[in-house]
Amino acid sequence: MLTENKLVVDKLFDNIGKVIVGKPDVIELTIVGLLARGHILIEDVPGVGKTTLARALAKSINSKFRRIQFTPDLLPSDILGVSIYNPKDDRFNFKEGPIFANVILADEINRATPRTQSSLLEAMNDFQVTVDGITYKLEKPFIVIATQNPLEYEGTYSLPESQMDRFLLRIQIGYPSPEFENQLLKKQKLSYPIDELSPIISSKEIRNLQEQVKKVEIDESLIGYILQIVSMTRKDDRLHIGVSPRGGLFLMRAAQSRALFKGRDYVIPDDIKKLAVPTLAHRIIERSVFEENGSRSSDEIIKDIIEKIDIPV
Repeated sequence: MLTENKLVVDKLFDNIGKVIVGKPDVIELTIVGLLARGHILIEDVPGVGKTTLARALAKSINSKFRRIQFTPDLLPSDILGVSIYNPKDDRFNFKEGPIFANVILADEINRATPRTQSSLLEAMNDFQVTVDGITYKLEKPFIVIATQNPLEYEGTYSLPESQMDRFLLRIQIGYPSPEFENQLLKKQKLSYPIDELSPIISSKEIRNLQEQVKKVEIDESLIGYILQIVSMTRKDDRLHIGVSPRGGLFLMRAAQSRALFKGRDYVIPDDIKKLAVPTLAHRIIERSVFEENGSRSSDEIIKDIIEKIDIPV
């Protein structure tokens, strides 16, 4: 079973890599998020491939993809759907919104109002939506890949802590190296590579892998390691708010997912160390972004905490 799982994951990794060149860590984190049944927040500048990554994932797993452009005038009903009165039947019929897909790209999510942002919470947490008192289940796999520009904040609404906490991972794609950017330009002289991308695995196989993630063993000492990291964020003088219990749970699930991605049925300390920053950094709030020695990002604080904790052996 391990060998079969590894082959399937490698096929998915290689297929997305045909489009997202030179970013193996980003592809790995995306697949880890998918297998862990989590959602991903991408904070990066425009034009680095955020939309392409989401589309490549959707095409690779042969699933339905929807892109929702978040704007200040976007309403919850524009996402979830709306009940429309049909005079012929003398009844209201529900028209599904774009949330009824497998891979959702919530583009520039912080440009919508808090009310519209919050309409995603039930879908992200419970894989269902409720409209007019009726609950509709979402088809699995279901993943929200949200994007926001880390630089331009004019006309935006910051995501509240409760919404940030729903994202399993926060990642950055970054600019490609000159070598890979050269490859990127050459590949697109005649066609757009994603248009030629074919499904490599089925949604059913993804659902099976997601079930296998739950069975990955994690030793008690590693659970203690996670709890120690989480506890230290709550005691750190630099932080106003530490990691929530959901953050610790998500780190454990992400570590299990990475273990399966690497072809193991057990978690090792390196899985936790590698995922601590993308899983936890967006869940903490600093007391001040300015210190005597200059600004210090939440990423750096998590890294600093990790360095202070002994690794279980």
